[in-house]
This record gives sequence, C-alpha cells and structure tokens, in this order.
Amino acid sequence: MKNLLLTLAIIVATVAASAQTDFSGKWKLNKEKSTLNEQFTMAPSEIIIVQNGNDLAVEKHASFDGNDFTINDKFTLDGKECINEGMMDTKKKSTAVFADDKTTLTITSKIPMQDGSEMTIKETYLIADGNMIINSSASSSWGEMSEKMAYDKQ
Repeated sequence: MKNLLLTLAIIVATVAASAQTDFSGKWKLNKEKSTLNEQFTMAPSEIIIVQNGNDLAVEKHASFDGNDFTINDKFTLDGKECINEGMMDTKKKSTAVFADDKTTLTITSKIPMQDGSEMTIKETYLIADGNMIINSSASSSWGEMSEKMAYDKQ
C-alpha cells in the first residue's frame, strides 16, 4: 500500500511539474493595474488567447490614432520560429518558449523596419493575482520602450 501511495504521489508531482500555464481566455486591459507609456502605448484593449497543446493563437484588439485594428498571431510553444503578418506588409518572425517552471511564456518577435533595421519585441506572459500580466519591451532604431500590461479575465 505504501508503494502504491508513493508511486501515485510521484506521478501527481511529475504531472504538476510538467503542466504549463494555460493563458486561454478573453482578457480586458486593466489600466489601473498597468504601467503604460503616457504618449504612446502598445497595449491592446482586449486579447483573446486560444492555447491548445503546442499551439497558441493570440488575437489582439487595439486602436491607434482613432483607428481600430486587430492583430492575429499563431505560435507553436516549442521554440520554433513562426512567421506572422507584421506592420506594413512585413513578415514578423517569432519564437514562443515557456520558462523551465512552465509559469512564464516569453514571445520574442523580430520585425523588419523601413530603414533596413529590425525591431525586436519581447513579451513575457504570466498569471499573478488572477490577472494576466504581459511585460513588454521593444527596441529599434527609433529607440526603446517598455510597459507592464495587466488584463482581467472576462
């Protein structure tokens, strides 16, 4: 009986350790819990995430200069390069990788710029106090910026 309980405990611990955070859901921006740039923010007002096994689909709803737009990206969670539509008909190359503890997901994207340089965007997703937090940083020939975006699940 002790051996059976010990084996069961090991199996449960192994499954729990290998389980990754599931970010699936419809999320609304919580500006009060976020740290956003005053003049320009990259924070979408709403994000819809579908996570299924190794596949991740992220739909971001945002607006810029009074124009609403939607960004649809698809990733694999194995660190392999994924290509999605970028800005102004460019191709955005991204990788999505979970940290060893499986609670933090980092998506790193590279987007070609018109001046021949490249923009790098790094987004780190995690769940904290019931909110989805995205720590985002971007660097390009235009400069650098970073934000902390907090989202409430709907």
